[in-house]
Amino acid sequence: AGATMAVLQRASTASTDFFVGLLPVHVLMVVILVSGMAMLWRVSRARDVYLVDYGCFLGEPRYRIPSAMALEHARLMTDIIEEESADFMARLHERSGIGEETSVPDSYRYMPPERGVEASRVEAELVISSAVDKVFARTTVNPKDIDTLIVACSFTTLTPVFADVVVNKYRLRADVQSVNLSGMGCSGALICVGLAQKLLQAAPPGKHKHVLIIATEILSSMLYNGTKREMLVPNVLFRMGAAAMIMTNSPERARFRLGPIVRTLTAARDSDYRCAFQEEDDKGITGINLSKELPVVAANALKSHIVAFCPRALPALELLRVAFSLVKQYVFPQPRATGRAEKGARPAFNKVFQHFCIHPGGRRVLHEVQRGLGLSDRDMEASHMTLHRFGNMASSSLLYELAYIEAKGRMSKGDRVCMISFSPGIDCSSVVWECINPAAADPNGPWAACIHRYPVHAQV
Repeated sequence: AGATMAVLQRASTASTDFFVGLLPVHVLMVVILVSGMAMLWRVSRARDVYLVDYGCFLGEPRYRIPSAMALEHARLMTDIIEEESADFMARLHERSGIGEETSVPDSYRYMPPERGVEASRVEAELVISSAVDKVFARTTVNPKDIDTLIVACSFTTLTPVFADVVVNKYRLRADVQSVNLSGMGCSGALICVGLAQKLLQAAPPGKHKHVLIIATEILSSMLYNGTKREMLVPNVLFRMGAAAMIMTNSPERARFRLGPIVRTLTAARDSDYRCAFQEEDDKGITGINLSKELPVVAANALKSHIVAFCPRALPALELLRVAFSLVKQYVFPQPRATGRAEKGARPAFNKVFQHFCIHPGGRRVLHEVQRGLGLSDRDMEASHMTLHRFGNMASSSLLYELAYIEAKGRMSKGDRVCMISFSPGIDCSSVVWECINPAAADPNGPWAACIHRYPVHAQV
């Protein structure tokens, strides 16, 4: 027994010496492995992107276009606008939800209206400069700090492009990256946000970058003076506007953290592809044909979009609740007339997001979205009030809605904002923001002089 114990003791001692001798090597290997995994995790994970601030164009009173003035001009220009077309646009405006203080460019006030290149350039410089001046005034970011410039304008592209106009006016650096997006429609601003996110996340670690985004639509080249009713609708809905945003990959002095971005396109369906179509009418006059079925088509496209959006934006508990409701409906079906099944399976978006900015493409579009998402009138207030005060300003409208929420003092730290936009295709985009630094009321914001009058009751 004593001999056996001695053998075991010598074996144990030898084994301990062996492992002690290898311990530094093992520790080194573990350190290298853990460090490598940590490095791969830092490189592969999606880094946060932030919104520093934004600014919106606000037209002076001289740009205001009351409906009476618009109708008077239309009836005085009998050589280019028929009386029947003028009456149709007047009736459409009455039920559009658009108020009497929206803005149009000076080119609309001429008889006949100016539609040339110079008119478009003057309008673009006016609205873009105003929005950019305001966003720089609200931040400590200097034009020389801008690393990338992205401009979105759908229907008007001049040479030099609008991005070059901004580079020249603000003397941006010679190495600034510039992108000029056209044809993206009313989703242009959110598409730019997605592009900015990719660029900022691709920046080398530790390098603080800034992206300036500008979204606008130039009306001077869009006016349609034909007689086709579907092509007269944009004359009533669209108004002058622009918004600018500065995004960064640094949380310092940022106001919002960017969350999930989801974009879907249903252009493979003919009805969606043709619902908003730029074309010539029978007389060769160019305009945008907005189908009567556009609100319904947009609502159906939204359903497909929500299927892709929910897994990215909703918490796991809410997804489980919806899944359980669907299973329950399948196992214990209820009569369709009660409406309970549809309501039970629908995500509770207004419990996940505190604020909504839905593109104000028209009163009917907003009502279809509200019904489809199960939102309250309060959830839709910013969208309807933006449509009433400013009209449809294409993709920049969403920033006016965000400004409305903040002007009302409703934004708090930790609040989540859901932005949804639509454009021809149908191209549907959603962006989620989380507020990390609420701002005080902006005395130069687009709502500063009129927020006390809102909300108003718009005719529906």
